[in-house]
Amino acid sequence: MTATTNPHFDENTEADEVAKAFASGVHGKTILITGVNLKGIGFAAAAAFASQSPARLILSGRNLSKIQECIDALKKHFPIVDYRPLKLNLSSQKDVRAAAAELLSWTDVPTIDIVVNNAGIMNLPERTINEDGIEMTFATNHIGHFLFTSLIMPKILTAAATNAKGATRIVNVSSLSPTWTTMRWSDMNFDTINKNLPQAEQPSYDMLRTWGTPDPENVAYAPIEAYNQSKVANVLFSIGANARLYEEYGILSLAVHPGVIVTELGRNASQETRNAIQKMMEGGRFTLKSLGAGAATTLVAALDPKLGKGEAKNGKRNYGVYLGDCQISEKATEGAESSEEAEKLWARSEELVGEKFAW
Repeated sequence: MTATTNPHFDENTEADEVAKAFASGVHGKTILITGVNLKGIGFAAAAAFASQSPARLILSGRNLSKIQECIDALKKHFPIVDYRPLKLNLSSQKDVRAAAAELLSWTDVPTIDIVVNNAGIMNLPERTINEDGIEMTFATNHIGHFLFTSLIMPKILTAAATNAKGATRIVNVSSLSPTWTTMRWSDMNFDTINKNLPQAEQPSYDMLRTWGTPDPENVAYAPIEAYNQSKVANVLFSIGANARLYEEYGILSLAVHPGVIVTELGRNASQETRNAIQKMMEGGRFTLKSLGAGAATTLVAALDPKLGKGEAKNGKRNYGVYLGDCQISEKATEGAESSEEAEKLWARSEELVGEKFAW
């Protein structure tokens, strides 16, 4: 079933308000969140979940000391929750496999009810290819999450076996990017100058200029476009997961635009990009949210029982899979909500990780 979420929820709603409204969906559950640090929306989401007595919160990230800081802060307010740190470096498939193997080895954690794929990187000034031969932003924001989620699926499936249909969820934190971008299939590592791409794959040059890219037609790599690609992939990953997991197992996946929030996400940006962002801010292009409001749509996607896997509605193929401001969003492009594109991404992702997944 897909329906409008609580009509009182909007861009100003805080995550703890959502958690309180859907407390029964949190109580006694095991919830995993990637990319948790004190200054990010992952921590705000963790705090909201913790407020409603989950059995367990698994907090993952590449820096264990930062994760421990979060656990210490949460324990002060919510001491009865079982907190588990997990070192997870999403930019390396070897490290992702090691983290998944560790989690699967925890015999006292038999189930995972909710996965929030929240971690991300943005605006790397120079094109970077990771050890697996993949552009770093896409490798981290999509491929790392795709591989990790697929590898830990046995514990998600175990949870789904006793949960109500749709209560076991995989939430992919996307962005506004799916509202203006589609996939760059012919050049995922940004080797080709933009103007030489197939017409359908050329980026929005006006958008690139706004984000501080000079002469965007004649560059191959633009930091914001690398981010855009990975965030479209987050939505398509949810669509592909639903096709495989919802009807048979009752596992639901949704993608969210959290809004614009001041976090450490933009710490890698060049000065040109920072200047462009500042100009957009001064021009009122963005309305900033608090960390709690930034995490609220994640909580809606994780908990609202009215939400379903998406359906053909209002001219959309997968209406309901993409949310923003705590409500279903109709703003994603056709390519970002396409079942065919989702299947193409799933096949490409399996190719890039060298493994096929079937459940």
